[in-house]
Amino acid sequence: MLLHFSPTKPLFSPPNPRRNSPAFLVSPPRSLRIRAIDAAQIFDYETQLKSEYRRSSALKIAVLGFGNFGQFLSKTLIRHGHDLITHSRSDYSDAASSIGARFFDNPHDLCEQHPDVVLLCTSILSTESVLRSFPFQRLRRSTLFVDVLSVKEFPRTLFLKYLPKEFDILCTHPMFGPESGKHSWSGLPFVYDKVRIGDEASRNERCEKFLRVFENEGCRMVEMSCEEHDKHAAGSQFVTHTMGRVLEKFGVESSPINTKGYETLLDLVENTSSDSFELYYGLFMYNQNALEQLERLDMAFESIKKELFGRLHQVYRKQMFGGEAPSSKKTEQKMLNDGGVVPMKEISSSS
Repeated sequence: MLLHFSPTKPLFSPPNPRRNSPAFLVSPPRSLRIRAIDAAQIFDYETQLKSEYRRSSALKIAVLGFGNFGQFLSKTLIRHGHDLITHSRSDYSDAASSIGARFFDNPHDLCEQHPDVVLLCTSILSTESVLRSFPFQRLRRSTLFVDVLSVKEFPRTLFLKYLPKEFDILCTHPMFGPESGKHSWSGLPFVYDKVRIGDEASRNERCEKFLRVFENEGCRMVEMSCEEHDKHAAGSQFVTHTMGRVLEKFGVESSPINTKGYETLLDLVENTSSDSFELYYGLFMYNQNALEQLERLDMAFESIKKELFGRLHQVYRKQMFGGEAPSSKKTEQKMLNDGGVVPMKEISSSS
């Protein structure tokens, strides 16, 4: 706050004829005038308190795997006031510096910074090799390990196998990425499973503080076991990626007469093709429910082909022999659960 004082009365001043006027005699003395409010001060106690509180509530987070997805998450974590240190096989020192993070090319040097949280952003296929060679002994024994892989039972098993039993484990899956979440995370699902969190209040608060980043960004927070996640993900995420890659191989292209439905297919291809085949293979290889979904898709496609060719056969038969062609629905019934086709006679007789 800047204050302006009226000038002091000079010791010797020339006579002023207005001084004895009635207006001069009754006018109130000039008071202090406020020129600025909340101006920056050198000793601004309130600002200092805010800075100290932010530093005390910040987590030191080590990001392992600073590729596309690791950088995507790190920008938001930094924006929420957390301290980011990173490590990756490739040199991402410039990318880390550009967002306010620090890059360490040696994992031992990273661990000596004693992070509160280690965030695993590696690919699914390289996860085990990273954990197998990681210098856990240089970390504090209460460190929280978090993964963001698209499958959950697989990293949960690896964490329990390789991590010291004193470490906390939080398995998560932000079900969005740099494309689907580039504008906002509001309403996007974030699945998590507190696999192993210590009883101390500080360890629970640390876990909640990490989750609060996604909650404050507007994510739809879903607490779910790793097993249940993989079951649902195989029927949604894996099927979505499969259809997107099939349409990409098919060669869908935009046209001057695109319908809304066709635009949706083009968006699907764009979103799935931006992810590596390594990710798609990981969704298939490390989710035990994926093979079943792939077989169901294959059976569904074959069933549709049978129905189409069956009707075509009826049209030809009618043209050749005349008379009314029998309805395909009276002769066969689709059974997608086991992939077979059962005649209606058998169904009626069995019932």
